[in-house]
Amino acid sequence: MISTADLEQLAEIEIQREEEEQQCLDGPQIHPTSNYCSDTSHPFYDVARHGIIQVTGDDNYGRKLIIFSSCNLPPSHQLNHHRLLEYMKYTLDQYVEMDYIVVYFHYGLKSHNKPSLRWLREAYNEFDRKYKKNLKALYVVHPTNFIRIVWNIFKPLISHKFGKKLTYVNYLAELREHLNYDQLIIPPDVLRHDERLRAAQKGGPSPSVKTPPPRPPLPTQQFGVSLQYIREKNKEAVIPPVISQTVTYLKERGLRTEGIFRRSARVQLIKDIQKLYNLGKPVSFEQYGDVHVPAVILKTFLRELPEPLLTFPVYDQVQGIVRVESSLRVTRCKEIVESLPEHNFIVLKYLLSFLHMVSLESIINKMSPSNLACVFGVNLLWPAQGSVSLHALTPINIFTEILIEHYDNVFSSRCPPGQVMP
Repeated sequence: MISTADLEQLAEIEIQREEEEQQCLDGPQIHPTSNYCSDTSHPFYDVARHGIIQVTGDDNYGRKLIIFSSCNLPPSHQLNHHRLLEYMKYTLDQYVEMDYIVVYFHYGLKSHNKPSLRWLREAYNEFDRKYKKNLKALYVVHPTNFIRIVWNIFKPLISHKFGKKLTYVNYLAELREHLNYDQLIIPPDVLRHDERLRAAQKGGPSPSVKTPPPRPPLPTQQFGVSLQYIREKNKEAVIPPVISQTVTYLKERGLRTEGIFRRSARVQLIKDIQKLYNLGKPVSFEQYGDVHVPAVILKTFLRELPEPLLTFPVYDQVQGIVRVESSLRVTRCKEIVESLPEHNFIVLKYLLSFLHMVSLESIINKMSPSNLACVFGVNLLWPAQGSVSLHALTPINIFTEILIEHYDNVFSSRCPPGQVMP
């Protein structure tokens, strides 16, 4: 029986061996020079600026995507690991009440930047049931023997239930089977390492992973097509059917459900319902007996729009909301919303009227404007290129919270023809 001390020594030897192998495979390292977080007022700026942890919105099934990138860890003498642990908790505290998943990019963990095994034990103990309960999956990308040895060290501490959440991912392409790959913020070092691994596996250069070209949408398509497409194919529907049907059901059954919009649903069930909608077949949420199903469907619909409901042009304007004086923010949000194309404005007003209604029941459902903004912000707006970074989430959430809390003021004046209210 190998003792814990022997395993720890073996782990140290293994990571040094892997370092030597990586140097042969990777050649000279290119380290990013720019910081991820430029907001010096951030309470954890000293840690956040490295980009070790990123929140990239929801996956296709309503679960928050949180990324930990080892290659962004600076040398240990340049980082206070206690502060890193506090920053991890600070970040997760914003999301642990809803379902979330973690993607851990292992590449780049070296002897000079790795936290101690003692720190890892402390971290695992700090993350009590509150953090583990709603963690639905932990993906370890590019695992090595070091990871497996550490896992054996921790096995006595780890419950069987938690252990089942772990999935090893050898190549980035495999992540497509589990989550929305395009929402990931993948460090360039990790992308290059994956290319080298696949090239070495095949014995030659390997082409970049590409998504196959999309099939032409069906005339009845609802998910993954533009608002304009849906409007053209549903002449009588000002509000997309998925939005109107989910909102109608949730108004009747979900307003007083605690944690509404915070939970995910069974992945295959969501896929089946999406298929029904896309084929133009009727969907009855009554048969599922779970208000979280239409809640996830609503978020999924918004997230799969080719252009966000708030549109790409307003992204930079929303990012600037943090520079607007607090007393003027409602007025600024109103100006931004009124600049939207007419159809986007109509659909947004319909949706926000409903979310405002949900927030009025927050004493019971625990979904305040701030909590709803945390859930819906990244489903209403994202940049034209790349994913939403953790730093960019703050202004998006502030903006969304104002739209919900001050709905009557923000949407009071503009009332385009044909508008439909919930």
